[in-house]
Amino acid sequence: MTIEASTHNMSNLFSQLGLPNDPDSIQAFFATHGKLDSNVLITEASFWTAAQATFLKEEILMDADWAAVIDELNVALHANGPDSTNRIIDG
Repeated sequence: MTIEASTHNMSNLFSQLGLPNDPDSIQAFFATHGKLDSNVLITEASFWTAAQATFLKEEILMDADWAAVIDELNVALHANGPDSTNRIIDG
């Protein structure tokens, strides 16, 4: 059996979330939102819509195709926060 690598990247994830997905828009998003405290779960960040938060949580819990790039998003959003615990979701 062959395991396929995920074809999802940050640009695809932003598109899936209904966000502008060009490099400048992604960089602007991180500049605006990329300072989450370690106690804020990625799925509970205040800037997501309910649908976006639900998508992120479901994909992480199912360890679906999107999970790896969501983890990258989580790390990037917490990278400039006060510490680097980088929790994704409670569970």
